[in-house]
Amino acid sequence: MSRPQPAEDAVLSIRGLERSYVTGAGPLTVLRGADIDIAPGEIVGLVGPSGSGKSSLLHAAGLLERPNAGRIAILGRDCSSLNDRDRTRIRLATIGFVYQFHHLLPEFSALDNVALPLMIAGRTRRGAQDRAAELLGELGLNERLQHQPAQLSGGEQQRVAVARALANSPRLLLADEPTGNLDPTTSAAVFETLYALARRTGVAALVATHNLDLARHMDRVFALKDGHLEEQARG
Repeated sequence: MSRPQPAEDAVLSIRGLERSYVTGAGPLTVLRGADIDIAPGEIVGLVGPSGSGKSSLLHAAGLLERPNAGRIAILGRDCSSLNDRDRTRIRLATIGFVYQFHHLLPEFSALDNVALPLMIAGRTRRGAQDRAAELLGELGLNERLQHQPAQLSGGEQQRVAVARALANSPRLLLADEPTGNLDPTTSAAVFETLYALARRTGVAALVATHNLDLARHMDRVFALKDGHLEEQARG
């Protein structure tokens, strides 16, 4: 079966993605030819039950795992056969990640957790901290810059993780259940800040979530069903 051509302006374009794992019970296939394009500034939801392959899709899209088959293009460049060094270079320069658990460094302040990836990318400490303070301020954390993660609420920790993911101005944001560890009220508040900041920066975002109410606010929503992506009707 012929697959549609990738959209020319897509930040992320996936065609025919397949992913299987070896388990004690035998091979487990979670992706069976997934296709998707995400344009600049578009926020796309990814829904499906646990084990349906959402994380596998995000890990492949983020060049963290190699799929069994398929094509992954980022900003028009086919990344499918790149070596690990080139994949890492593209990942650091182009992609931001937000996970269900914030993975902040416990001994660092909120400010330094966000500044660190900027310094790794080559910014001076002062420049990195200025950028980190700007982002954290936009997320309502002006008064929490010097607090360590243990001194922050769950919602504040996740806002810091969002700021860290967007610190290097990525073109693609991949979020895996970014509010899944929060209560409903905090979840909605964190999603609103993530959505607003992603919209303002024009990043292309793919957000995996169990929360269908949050997914309805996104530009498009895809469900993983039997390893394929099916766009969901809005309404």
